[in-house]
Amino acid sequence: MALLSGANTYADKPEFELAIEQHLFEPSVLVIPANTKVKLWVSNKDSTPEEFESYELNREKVVLGGQRALIFIGPLAPGEYPFFGEFNPKTAQGKIIAK
Repeated sequence: MALLSGANTYADKPEFELAIEQHLFEPSVLVIPANTKVKLWVSNKDSTPEEFESYELNREKVVLGGQRALIFIGPLAPGEYPFFGEFNPKTAQGKIIAK
């Protein structure tokens, strides 16, 4: 029963979406609720892989071309948390704002 309870806990998390297309994150600014754990779905619409990376969020995840990945984030204190695509850092940039 504890395992099922834990699964329900993850199912109840707010979900947000980011897309990678032409080596850009869309949206480049994502606002999420502060002090709340959230699910972030990252969809890579490019044919090449990209790595979602953020030092401030302590997260990194390779998303293969044409694939989707789930990243759990938070709970975060109010503030701004930059992220970038490690394989295309000059173009693939964005930030999460926790409010």
